[in-house]
Amino acid sequence: MTKKDFKIFLEALDELEKEKGISKEELIETIEQAILAAYKKNYGEYDNLSVRIDEKKAKIIIFVPKTVVTNVEDDELEIELSEAQLIPGKKRAKIGDVVEIEENCEEFKRNAIQNGKQIVIQKVREAERQHLYDNFKENEHEMLNGIIRRIDERRNIHIEFDMKEAVLAIQEQSPADLYRVGDRLKVYVSEVEKTNKYPKIIITRKHDDFLRKLFELEVPEIEEGIIELKSVVREAGSRAKVAVYSDNTDIDTVGACIGQRGLRIKNIVNELNGEKIDIIEWKADKKEFVKAALSPAKVESVEILDDDETARVIVEKSQLSLAIGKAGQNARLAAKLTGMRVDIKTLEDVMAAKEEAKLSEELSLEETVEGENE
Repeated sequence: MTKKDFKIFLEALDELEKEKGISKEELIETIEQAILAAYKKNYGEYDNLSVRIDEKKAKIIIFVPKTVVTNVEDDELEIELSEAQLIPGKKRAKIGDVVEIEENCEEFKRNAIQNGKQIVIQKVREAERQHLYDNFKENEHEMLNGIIRRIDERRNIHIEFDMKEAVLAIQEQSPADLYRVGDRLKVYVSEVEKTNKYPKIIITRKHDDFLRKLFELEVPEIEEGIIELKSVVREAGSRAKVAVYSDNTDIDTVGACIGQRGLRIKNIVNELNGEKIDIIEWKADKKEFVKAALSPAKVESVEILDDDETARVIVEKSQLSLAIGKAGQNARLAAKLTGMRVDIKTLEDVMAAKEEAKLSEELSLEETVEGENE
């Protein structure tokens, strides 16, 4: 490699430091270590062997340590005093000193630079992976706003965020969303982990916490801690339920989330492309909380069973389909929101069951009396 080529190589390291944030000093040190290992592999082990990339001279210098002696017996390990004193800076060398001798192996050095290029490429890839991990890790469990750059054949969405990219996998997309290249898109960073290759980055618009973050962005009282989001559950693209609470009794928690003229909740619903959202006031009383969670259905009564995990809910027949919801969705979301099993029955069914039990008891009593008379 000519000095000109070597200088171009060093300039490339400067550019990498500027553009990728990879330390030039660190790159040179890594290359020197790799050259040293390769030299030892080709030419045998030496104690204190050293390699230096001399930027001023634009060359690789390999130094082999040799002991200064009167008569050389092993020219790989020793050097005569008179020869040692001819080395620049070693005029005062004496018997027993160890001096560094520059090895003349141009073919090896040419190959070493080619290997150095490969090391740089590998280092760049490692740095890019680390940079990607660091950038997303500091935004884990936060919202990001990016631009859709590509939609691949598997319908995964490739999104750019300030010069870094992540993929919104199809399983993390909301069924209500429509995606177009060039559109801006909000996503929630749910998980960032290191792997042997590229970091595992999960961004989502389907996660419950995506909706939680939207509320934090739209409702200042939530961001400030005045209102607490106790529970958020959703079936993305269809319906969601949100339980809110404040220990300040003067705060209208539900009204604050809806906003004046419904502006706050409209902004959230628009971001979710029409997903319906029920905002419910959280109650410490389980009966009251379950009753509220089944909104918009009107509930007659709630009984918490002995296991403290099951709520038996009574509604009028006209309210049954509303309480259960389409394909059981309302009851399912209410159960997730409250953390309870929800068993819904109509008032008519309960009354009929009581009548049937009463009749059965009367018949049983009559049979007992008749048996005694006989």
